Amino acid sequence: MRRFTFRTGIRWKIATAIAAVAALVVVALSLVVHSGARTSMLDSAREVQLDRVQFISRNADAGRKPPMGAKLNDPDLPAELREKARAGRRGTYIQESPKGPEVWAAVPLGNGQVLSLHTTFKESAKLVRDLDKALVFGSLTAVVAGAALGVLIGGQISRRLRKAAAAAQRVAHGDPDVRVRDAVGGVVRDETDDLARAVDAMADALQQRLEAERRVTADIAHELRTPVTGLLTAAELLPPGRPTELVRDRAQAMRALVEDVLEVARLDGASERAELQDVALGEFVHRRVAALMPEATVRVVADEIVSTDPRRLERILGNLLANASRYGQPPVQVDIEGRVVRVRDHGPGFPEALLREGPSRFRTGSTDRAGVGHGLGLTIAEGQARVLGARLTFRNVAAPGGADREGVAAGAVAVLWLPEHAPTTTGSFPIVQLPG
Repeated sequence: MRRFTFRTGIRWKIATAIAAVAALVVVALSLVVHSGARTSMLDSAREVQLDRVQFISRNADAGRKPPMGAKLNDPDLPAELREKARAGRRGTYIQESPKGPEVWAAVPLGNGQVLSLHTTFKESAKLVRDLDKALVFGSLTAVVAGAALGVLIGGQISRRLRKAAAAAQRVAHGDPDVRVRDAVGGVVRDETDDLARAVDAMADALQQRLEAERRVTADIAHELRTPVTGLLTAAELLPPGRPTELVRDRAQAMRALVEDVLEVARLDGASERAELQDVALGEFVHRRVAALMPEATVRVVADEIVSTDPRRLERILGNLLANASRYGQPPVQVDIEGRVVRVRDHGPGFPEALLREGPSRFRTGSTDRAGVGHGLGLTIAEGQARVLGARLTFRNVAAPGGADREGVAAGAVAVLWLPEHAPTTTGSFPIVQLPG
């Protein structure tokens, strides 16, 4: 069962975090302010109501009705407040109502009666509601401002990380001149710069190691050239017979391997330059395939004049045809359509590792397609394509039945995409962009 993963950008994560923190802070502050303001208003209302009833009790005339709405022995007086007044103490009491807080105040009189005053503080309730509206508006403003600030900060970090990722991708594709630190740039110094420096240091170390391996490989192949040539010469002097044929065959194979290793080393050194000529691609490929693999089928869908290096192009074709012949199954078909050359066989297809990572020297993949060989043929073809400014891609043709056939392929297809603009004499060229 495939596990679902939800991917979000770092800017939205930062914005969400800041907005959440801002929401928690403003909600807490709003509750504190609301509670404090309401308590302060009620305390003030209690004091005002108590001052009023005390003033009335001091100035009231005996036998006359109390002024300002005060009442003697009000039957609606809350029992708790009545008991306190009869005990000889003054006090206040608050009742909640839809119109606002109702504040009672009562004081005992000398004749055993209780004077009380009851007022609904509508203005206080209105002030609290207005305060709540202001707090809600301020809270929303703070949350939106926090989210915007998070997007701004996260966007800056995200841009720097994207630049670092793009530069790292260029390094991974073999561009030795790219520096992640320069790509990130900016005035601000943060952890992104530490990451960029670490990636640059790792890329430099890998580049030095690859260069050392290339030199060692080239040196070993060069040193083997002389003894292998002597071995071939000595094999020619052996008397005819089956043992002699075996020795000559193995010596020839060793010589071919040494030459291939030297060619890979030269291609890795990026010192190769194309010698350009204008050729009719369809006619050129047709003649070369007829010479290299007469049994292959050639189909020219659309011919075109291209500026390329015929020797390197023939080398690429030869390696692709040899790979199809050795690891695939007939028939082998070559199609030319404009600047695109396709070589297809009907074998088990390319190994998954090759499709995923590209050709790798001394790795031939799974035994069903590459049980023998050294994995240099496609590596050389890809290197020669780079010299031509071309792109070499690999894919498998799905077998009838698709996914129900458990990954079985109905053939392997190698596609050579030649560029519209040929490489210059300095070796620089625009790499061809694949469709889609």
